[in-house]
This record gives sequence, C-alpha cells and structure tokens, in this order.
Amino acid sequence: MSLPAGAVTVPLPGGARAVLAEEVPVALVFDGVTQAVMMASPVDLEDFLLGFALTEGMIADRAELLRHEVVRQPQGIELRGWLAAPAGQRFAARRRAMAGPVGCGLCGLDSLAAVLRPLPRAPRGGGAKLALGAPGPLADGALAALRAGQSLQDAVRSVHAAGFWDGAQMRALREDVGRHNALDKLAGALAGQGIDAAAGALVLTSRLSVDLVQKAAMIGARVLIAPSAPTALAVAEAQAAGLALIARGPDGPTLYTETEAE
Repeated sequence: MSLPAGAVTVPLPGGARAVLAEEVPVALVFDGVTQAVMMASPVDLEDFLLGFALTEGMIADRAELLRHEVVRQPQGIELRGWLAAPAGQRFAARRRAMAGPVGCGLCGLDSLAAVLRPLPRAPRGGGAKLALGAPGPLADGALAALRAGQSLQDAVRSVHAAGFWDGAQMRALREDVGRHNALDKLAGALAGQGIDAAAGALVLTSRLSVDLVQKAAMIGARVLIAPSAPTALAVAEAQAAGLALIARGPDGPTLYTETEAE
C-alpha cells in the first residue's frame, strides 16, 4: 500500500511496522534572514512559505513574494523567499526571530504589544451568508467534509487540518503536524489558486486560540469553524475583526461572534 506524502513507516518491537507522521524542522527564511523555525510536515512547502508570509503580515498579497526555493538540508528544510522592495523594507524594519514548536503560534514575539497586533476588518463577501443560518448544520457539514478529505490523518492519526468550505464542498485542504502550520498552508493554497478567503469558511480541526483567529483575519476570512471551544481572547479578537466564529458550545456548535451582513 502506498503511503500519503508526510507519512513514513517505522519498525516496532517484534518485527511489525507502524505508519507515523513525518515531523521535521522547517526554517522560513526571507531575504536571507530566518524568521521562524517550525516543526512541520514536509509537504505543501511552497504553500507554507507563502501562507506564513501572508498570515504574519509580511506581505499584503502573493505578488510581494517574488521568488522562492525549497532547500533540503541534512538537519531539515529551508524555505527561502525573496520579497518585493516595499515588503522587504517593512520586514527589515520590524524583523524579529521566532522559534516555534508544534503547539506554539506566538513564540519569539519581543513585546506584549506585539501579541495583540492590529487586525484588518473582515471585508464584505459571500461567506457572510454561511454564518446567517443555524450554526449546528453548518458546522456539522463543514467538519464532516474536512474529515473526509484528511488522507494523511487516515494513515497516521496524529495531524491537524485546515480547509476552505464554500457551503457545498471543500475546495482546498491542507494537513500538518502543527495546527498553525496547517492554516498557513491553507492560506498559501488559497492565494496560489486565487480563492478569496472571504467567499466561504475556514474550517479547522483544532481548538481556537487567538493566534489562529489572527491568522484567519490577516487573509480576509469572514467565517471560522472549529470543533473545540474558543478562548475568551479569541472571541474578543474575532469580534473586533468582524469575523464570525462558530465553535463548540455548551449545547453543540455555537455562533460566538457575527460578521457584517451583506
């Protein structure tokens, strides 16, 4: 049986073998400077580089990432990107070093003020209509479609996913050992395919912390769906950004915040 990308087999005592997720250090390097080193699945790496640059506000659109390359090293993988002049100048002015393990999305920030960065207001778009109906059926359908598309999770049982749901189908889906990485990869995939994040819903497998809300807001999402309850700060940030948040509540899927009507 062939393995999906991101899975490997390892020997077990007694001669059996197990299928497990790959996990490697991935350095994101812009204009020759390492911005972050994340433990990640070594798949969809171009999406990862582009999506990270977008969700972290390093670039405003795909065109500001001029070129990129994937360099495999003995110790891990370097994703190298070169920024257009305005973005490169902004990056140089506020450069910061980050080192993030799988569960950390804000590691390395150099001040408390940087944690709650200003977020763009969610734009008007087609995705708002998704959040106007009953949250239960919407969340159930979106999460079921996300789960159905998780080929790596089926093999290894240990990865997160992020998908883009248009109300009828999952148009893009990315998986990774890290929940932040999965969302970054999805952001890169949407930008690469020219899909407007405001036109549907972002669907995650993970709990909703503030950093995931921030990443969603940075790419212009209007609706965010997850199976676990959000943190209070995630709700506050989503409300401020005009992002509809649908997540687990006391009685099932709950609409915690609303986006503006069309």
